[in-house]
Amino acid sequence: MQTVKRACVAVTLGFLASSACAQTQDKEMFSGKTVTIIAGSGSGGGVDLYARLIGRHLQKYIPGKPTVIVQNMPGAGSLAAAHHLYSVAPKDGTTIAVVPAPALFDPLMAGEDLGKYDPRKFNYLGNANADTLVCVVRKDAPVQTYKDLFDKELVVGGTGPGSALWYYPTMERFVLGVKFKVISGYKGSNELSLALQRNEIQGVCGIFWSSARQQYPGLMQPGSDFKVIVQHDARTIPALKEAGVPLSVDFARTSQQREALEAFLLQGSISRPFILPPDVAPDRLAAMRKALADVLKDPELLAEARKSGLDISPETGEEVTAQVKKIYGTSPEILAYLRKGAEASK
Repeated sequence: MQTVKRACVAVTLGFLASSACAQTQDKEMFSGKTVTIIAGSGSGGGVDLYARLIGRHLQKYIPGKPTVIVQNMPGAGSLAAAHHLYSVAPKDGTTIAVVPAPALFDPLMAGEDLGKYDPRKFNYLGNANADTLVCVVRKDAPVQTYKDLFDKELVVGGTGPGSALWYYPTMERFVLGVKFKVISGYKGSNELSLALQRNEIQGVCGIFWSSARQQYPGLMQPGSDFKVIVQHDARTIPALKEAGVPLSVDFARTSQQREALEAFLLQGSISRPFILPPDVAPDRLAAMRKALADVLKDPELLAEARKSGLDISPETGEEVTAQVKKIYGTSPEILAYLRKGAEASK
């Protein structure tokens, strides 16, 4: 290794030698390093499961084959992890975060100063799964269809403002007038699952479909104690469409309601984004984007995902970047309306 490094300093050897040295350096880019994947949630939830699944297989695709570890950093609906990545994490490509979409769009919806935290500046590696969010309720709850929510109250649990489990029911309550009552303060999805099983709450709304299937096995089977009453999305998952589960956007009664919900729901498909901090060198960004794209095609990873019931439907870093820019380009009028809804829900 030392001989190679010394040879790469010798620029007088001509173009071929310089090219060979560059290739060697690229292959050893992360050699001897530790790459940390920060899961912006507690253990056992969807974010954590995807972080650990990919963390187990990523090493062989990163130049230099560094050690890969996963750390949990829950808090403030994953905003703690997102802010850490933005302001604290090293910008050398060795720290990756996985956070749900609300952590990326909270400053936009809240109308905050983007000078301190601007998610458009993140370097997006890709999205492991373009998922959708759903509302799961007990079969003995007073609400058994989404239409019921216009007349009856449903008590749902959430982790707190900023999380999908808070944002989705509160925003739909504002835009559509449905009667969600959100009980916040749960630490994570495992605690919410226990609360739902104990009948402390009647539903969990704003949970990813992939996570719901993990936490409530047999969810779509006749003998299940739970059911899905709506998809919080503007596009449907085939299995849920076949089961007759509607889209929340289809309950819009005015053009303003539909336009506002469609703009808000765009973020839902960015469900498992893998992100680097701002200002990472282009060669390191390119290497990590390729590593993520390659690992998401890895036969061993795909077999493990199928066994665990985790869906893999990847999007590239460029595709995720384009979606983020599109959402941040939402019209000022619609943003003002959505911000009013977010503020009214606090």
